[in-house]
Amino acid sequence: MWRLLLLLAAPWGPGTLAGSPPGPAARSLRGSWRLASGNGSVVLSGAVPGCVHTALLRQGLIQDPYYRSNDLAYKWISLDNWTYSRTFKAFDARKWQKVNLVFEGIDTVAQILVNNVTVGRTDNMFNRYSFDITSVIKEDSFIEVRFLSAISYAAQRSRSHRAYRVPPQCPPPVQKGECHVNFIRKEQCSFSWDWGPSFPTQGIWKDVRIEAYNICHLIYFTLTPIYVKSAQQWSLEIESVFDVVSSKPVVGLVTVNIPKLQIQQTYTTELHPGEDRIVLLVNISKSATVQKWWPNGHGNQTGYDMTTTFIMEAGYKIEKFSKAYFRTVELVEEPIPGSPGLSFYFRINGHPIFIKGSNWIPADSFQDRVVLIFVNSPDLILFVFNRLKIILQSTVDANMNALRVWGGGVYEQDEFYDICDELGIMIWQDFMFACALYPTDQNFLKSVRAEITHQVKRLKSHPSIILWSGNNENEAAIAGNWFFIPHAEMKVYFKDYVTLYVKNIQEIVLAEDKSRPYITSSPTNGMESVKEGWISQNPYDTHYGDTHFYDYLSDCWDWTVYPKTRFASEYGFQSWPSFSTLEKVSSTEDWSFTSNFSFHRQHHASGNDQMLHQAGLHFKLPQNTDPLQLFKDTIYLTQVMQAQCIKAETEFYRRSQSEIINGEGHTMGALYWQLNDIWQAPSWASLEYGGKWKMLHYFAQRFFAPLLPVGHEDKGVLFIYGVSDLHSDSELTLKVSLYQWDSTAPVCTLAKEGVIVKAGSAAPIYKEPVNDLLKRCGNCTRQSCVVTFYFVGKGELYSPSNYHFLSSLKDAVGLEKAQLSATISQQGDLYTFIVRTTAVTPFVWLDVGNIPGRFHDNGFLMTEKRKAVVFYPWEPISIKELEKSFRLTSLMDIY
Repeated sequence: MWRLLLLLAAPWGPGTLAGSPPGPAARSLRGSWRLASGNGSVVLSGAVPGCVHTALLRQGLIQDPYYRSNDLAYKWISLDNWTYSRTFKAFDARKWQKVNLVFEGIDTVAQILVNNVTVGRTDNMFNRYSFDITSVIKEDSFIEVRFLSAISYAAQRSRSHRAYRVPPQCPPPVQKGECHVNFIRKEQCSFSWDWGPSFPTQGIWKDVRIEAYNICHLIYFTLTPIYVKSAQQWSLEIESVFDVVSSKPVVGLVTVNIPKLQIQQTYTTELHPGEDRIVLLVNISKSATVQKWWPNGHGNQTGYDMTTTFIMEAGYKIEKFSKAYFRTVELVEEPIPGSPGLSFYFRINGHPIFIKGSNWIPADSFQDRVVLIFVNSPDLILFVFNRLKIILQSTVDANMNALRVWGGGVYEQDEFYDICDELGIMIWQDFMFACALYPTDQNFLKSVRAEITHQVKRLKSHPSIILWSGNNENEAAIAGNWFFIPHAEMKVYFKDYVTLYVKNIQEIVLAEDKSRPYITSSPTNGMESVKEGWISQNPYDTHYGDTHFYDYLSDCWDWTVYPKTRFASEYGFQSWPSFSTLEKVSSTEDWSFTSNFSFHRQHHASGNDQMLHQAGLHFKLPQNTDPLQLFKDTIYLTQVMQAQCIKAETEFYRRSQSEIINGEGHTMGALYWQLNDIWQAPSWASLEYGGKWKMLHYFAQRFFAPLLPVGHEDKGVLFIYGVSDLHSDSELTLKVSLYQWDSTAPVCTLAKEGVIVKAGSAAPIYKEPVNDLLKRCGNCTRQSCVVTFYFVGKGELYSPSNYHFLSSLKDAVGLEKAQLSATISQQGDLYTFIVRTTAVTPFVWLDVGNIPGRFHDNGFLMTEKRKAVVFYPWEPISIKELEKSFRLTSLMDIY
């Protein structure tokens, strides 16, 4: 039941009430719990929020689970059935009409007992559970949470689904994972993935508390901005969901106060017994200047502090503090002149936005090592919060404006979305279904419906979330028959797909949140997929929707291999993390590209060979006779290869923004796979486990710059495009230079003045046959020279310097090992590295090992004799420690 409340004159005021009952009370059950294995042979204390693995680690009963092959050695932990228990002081139930035990997140299958009475069961990691314990609570109470192994449960659910198989049964052997993950509503990648280990955890991973209340209790509180374009007026929809325990309707007043918008409005309300929902519509005066929330790079992330006070009869008071944001979002799918198909792009506040960013996976296999938790040590609170903040800050520092929260992980913690709101990071939010088919029996669907309802209510107030997406790659899995299902049997899987993602998930999303779009899958053809019955014949059609694209064998420098898609939501290449990151979880015998450790850590079939193949197309492979140095050199080259490959692909997508060629183009999004790592291993990530920037992330800072010249060759002709995300046109000078590899003085420089780069567009601004350019510059050949180019304008308007290689670097002439050096100085909390070279030096890499922080630039093509690079430490550090850890590498240093 719900009602839209009207602004009315209050029949009575809160000051007239007397004898007010106590407001709702809560008691946290965070902290230390007793953990016991199934047979009681292992007993220990563990923190909540937390899981069994981290409890065992903190008690010194196991090593770091990420060390070497401990993911295999510790499989026994996930196979056992663990019990969490503790005593606690309870509320006096006689003073309260209702006392609930609330789990915000429990992982995953458990029986809950209070004072030896079963009060409920759980089977969904992503749901919120509230159990009525009013009748069983005592002053001194005892709680038990008896977990069942997720592996055992998933296998049992699979066996009981006898009507037909629901693939895939198990992950590929290279992933060393567990089976039947699609039968349990749990973090799908916890059973393993091609970039992550198998650690199916058990534990209480979010808040758990006792809640006591009379009359009514606020369960959900959400804010939705609404903009009526015809009236040019904002309003704010406030939705509140209550558990009403009064036996009769409850009358009250609701006061909404937004000081900066000069809003203080009072409404009458009436709540009915049971779960009830009320909706307020707060109109914002046309005279009020509403500052909108904008994505990073497009404006401010303004939010308004707001207080909502509910005073019910008898003076029962509930107060809610929140932040209101105002922004609109549209997913535009409409015909494009000169092209078949439909567009696929986002308008934020009426402005088309090119989506620049990456894909987010869980930052750890053990969620309590990621999120903000309350423990006794203030230092630990600071550390775990900053770890999440550092990764997200690194996103905007690399000029990104969006992340896709991928559907095989978890719906992230509240702190994640709060930070994204603050930083202007748009979120493409998948629901947690990935690379699999799923059952649709009633128990499964009931659990999913509760999950989706809860998550949409929990998250929809965040302006950062711009899209709900039903799943990752499941439309493509059916369309492409990834699981080799006989044609005659496909009908049942089509039906299951529509049942799950349309008749259940979409139905809930549309009912709960009309403020942002929903698509059923990624990749998808969007409205065309809907037209074709929700599963398109070709979900990768470049004329519709979004695409995923991976090709590890073709030459990644060749832009013609990439799809000229409307929106690239996944693409990427692997690399290895730095040696300093691997060193923490390995031993000396592991430090080889061909060691057992290297093969064990690689969860993508033929991944190590594919990296070397791609690197070998344009670079000489390292040949150092020292095995350790050979390993370090190979790691460095994989990062060079990855960065250069994704640069080529991303720049292709950015320059395809405004053009249609052979019916394809108008690309309006580039989200490479993937942003972050879950452990220390080879992967597609640009940030290593813990947040250290790979070379790719420094490249992203440049190729996602708001103003950028992009060069490419087509049939021997060099084109340079001007790409702009700015909101106004720019008058610029384009400077193009040719350098010989063995010098730091340009052979020649061209300055093209009066270049107009239009706002929010990409267009060619320079065109010249390469042979003509080389002739004009005298001594240059394709092999002996490199082209660089950048924009400069008035004031602080400029672009990063970009480059175009005229040949593979393994064929370069004059590219010799330069005399490369650096000195370090300190300015306050920052450090400046002065790098010097005697010749043009590709892929200059500054590394300070395990010292947390980042450089303002790195992995660059150095053409000047001297370059200042600033280091931003994330923790206090001394110059002596920096000097001891510092290493300087360039491409020619590995040969």
